[in-house]
Amino acid sequence: GSEAASEQGQEEEVEDRLKEHMDNLLDKSAKARQAALQSLRLALSSKTLSEFLLERRLTLTDCLEKCLKKGKGEEKALAGTVLTLLCLQMGSGPEGEEVFCSLKPLLVSILTDSTASPSARQSCATALGMCCYIAAADLE
Repeated sequence: GSEAASEQGQEEEVEDRLKEHMDNLLDKSAKARQAALQSLRLALSSKTLSEFLLERRLTLTDCLEKCLKKGKGEEKALAGTVLTLLCLQMGSGPEGEEVFCSLKPLLVSILTDSTASPSARQSCATALGMCCYIAAADLE
């Protein structure tokens, strides 16, 4: 009993930290947003969080969209990486496709923008390729 309670407590603590990181994606400070993106990247690449993310995918997608639109090179690159991990977590179902379809035009825009930083363009290219492979229902 106490082991299960301890595990549930740890799970809630992880979810609370993730919610905090998601909130920080809307911070005015670029450094705070980058730190939040790095923390989310680490969390999404080290643990399966599909249930937690399913409920919050639209919020997280909106936050990532803002980072991709308003951020500079490093922030855009991190946002592209987090988007790729989000798509991986959502999988090939309708949720993953929804995330991909909502951000695909923005990814293409950054990828083809010659003034965007190389790291941002590379990250968006990777996100576009991975998300397309995982979540695109339309074969084209």
